[in-house]
Amino acid sequence: MENTRIHKIERLLQKDLGDIFLLQTKMMPGVLVSISAVRVSPDLGLARVFLSVFPSEKAKDIMQAVKENTKAIRYDLGKKVRLQLRKIPQLVFQLDDSLDYLENIDNLLKK
Repeated sequence: MENTRIHKIERLLQKDLGDIFLLQTKMMPGVLVSISAVRVSPDLGLARVFLSVFPSEKAKDIMQAVKENTKAIRYDLGKKVRLQLRKIPQLVFQLDDSLDYLENIDNLLKK
């Protein structure tokens, strides 16, 4: 039962954070930021958000900007999920580089 609730909350946060990032990245042409996964702690106090950035050359700059604006992102998220969640978790953003890893493996296999 507990796992089902946590998975529902993870999907809710992933969807709403995706909407937030979609609105923010419309102002940056040529950059695509997506939420690849959200992992919530059992006490719902911490949410690890994995970001996928395309093109990967801009990932460092995007991650720096996201980390600087974590409070504003959490505030926007709180406005969206205030009726579903009693407590808004702290957000920790991490870069998901699995696409770069897959591309590297693909290039090595082609050689």
